[in-house]
Amino acid sequence: MASELTARRIFTGLILLSIFLLALVIRPFAEAFFLAAVLAATFYGLHKRLTRRLRGRSHLSSGILCTTVVLALLLPLGGLTAFIVTEVSEGAQFVSQTVQREGVSGLVEKLPGPVRGAANSVMKRLPVGEQNLDQTIQEQVSSQGGTAAKAVTGAVAATGSIAFQTIMMLIALFFFFTDGAKLVDWVESVSPLRRGQTREIMREFRSVSGAVLLSSVATAGVQAVAALVGFLIARVPAPLFFAGVAFFLALIPMVGAAVVVLVAAALMFFSGHPWAALFLAIWGTVVVGLVDNVVKPLLAKRGMHQHGAIVFFALLGGLAAFGTVGLLLGPLIVAFFLTLVRIWERDYGRSTPRAGDPATPGPGSTGDGGRAPMVRSEATGEHVPLSPSGESH
Repeated sequence: MASELTARRIFTGLILLSIFLLALVIRPFAEAFFLAAVLAATFYGLHKRLTRRLRGRSHLSSGILCTTVVLALLLPLGGLTAFIVTEVSEGAQFVSQTVQREGVSGLVEKLPGPVRGAANSVMKRLPVGEQNLDQTIQEQVSSQGGTAAKAVTGAVAATGSIAFQTIMMLIALFFFFTDGAKLVDWVESVSPLRRGQTREIMREFRSVSGAVLLSSVATAGVQAVAALVGFLIARVPAPLFFAGVAFFLALIPMVGAAVVVLVAAALMFFSGHPWAALFLAIWGTVVVGLVDNVVKPLLAKRGMHQHGAIVFFALLGGLAAFGTVGLLLGPLIVAFFLTLVRIWERDYGRSTPRAGDPATPGPGSTGDGGRAPMVRSEATGEHVPLSPSGESH
C-alpha cells in the first residue's frame, strides 16, 4: 500500500513538472495560440459550412479562411501605410523645396496664422541669425542621429515581433480548423469532469470569445462612422483617411478612436479653424469616446447571456489585469466562473435542504412544481426526467 501511494505521489509530481515545462515551451507563443483559438471558435460554424460546400475538403476550407484573415489584416493596413508614406514624402519634399527657394522665413510665411505667430516668436529668440539657421538645424539633426537610429531599430524589432506572432497565429489557426474537433474529443476523453461538462465549458468559451471579438469589431465600426460624421461636419481634409485610422485605433484599447478625433481637432486649430477644432474636441470626447463604453457591452452581452454591468466590468477588469488581450480574457474568465457555478448547481446541487427551502417531496410526489426529478442519461450525457419506476425516459 505504501509503495502504491509513493508511486502515485511521484506520478503526480511528474505530471506537475510536465505541465510546468509545457508552459515554458508554449509561453513564447501563448498570445498567438490564444488569438488563434478565439478566431477558430468564432469562425467554426463558417468553417463547417464551407467544408460542406467543398465536399469535405477541410484543409482547403482552412486555407481559404486563413487567407481571408491575412487579406483582412494586410489590405487595409497596406492601404493606410501607403497613404501615410505618400503624404509624408510629399510634405518633406515641399518643406525641402520651400527652404531651398525661400529659406526658413519663406517656409514660416506659408504656415497657418496661429502657427506662424508662434514660429516667428521662436525664430526671434534663437541665438543665431537667419543666415546660420539652416546650419544650426542641420547640426541639431546630426546630433540626434543616434537617438533616431535607436528609435528606428526599436520600431523594426517591434514590427518583426508582431509579424512573427501573426505567422504563428495563422499556423495555429490552420491546425485548429483542421483538427479542432479531434482536439476537443481528446480533451474531453482525458478530462476528469463528467461526460458533457468539458464540452459545455468549451461551448461557452466559443460563444463568449465570438461575442467579444465581433462586438469589438462592430464597436470600432460604429466609432469610425461617428468620427466620420464629425469630420464631415467640421470639414476636415481627407475625412475617409482619418475615419480609417480611427477604426484601427479603436481596436487598440489603450489608444482608441477618440485620439484620432482629438488630433484632427488640433490640426484644425493650427490651420486657423478654432470653432471647428472646438466642435471636434467635444465630439471626440463625448460621442466617439463614450461609444466604446456603451455599444461594446451591449453587443457582447448577447453572446455572454449576462447582465450588461457584468460584461462592462469584465472588459475593464481584464484590460487592467492583462493589457490588450484582457479584453478577451476578462469576459472569458467571468464566463468560465459562471459556467462552473451553473454546472455545479445543476449536476451536483445541494445534498441537504437549507432553512427556508421547500419541504422535501414525499413518496410518489414529483416535487418542484410537478416536474419529475432529473437524472443524467448514460447514453447521451444529458439530463432526462426520471419515471416513477426509476427508469429514465
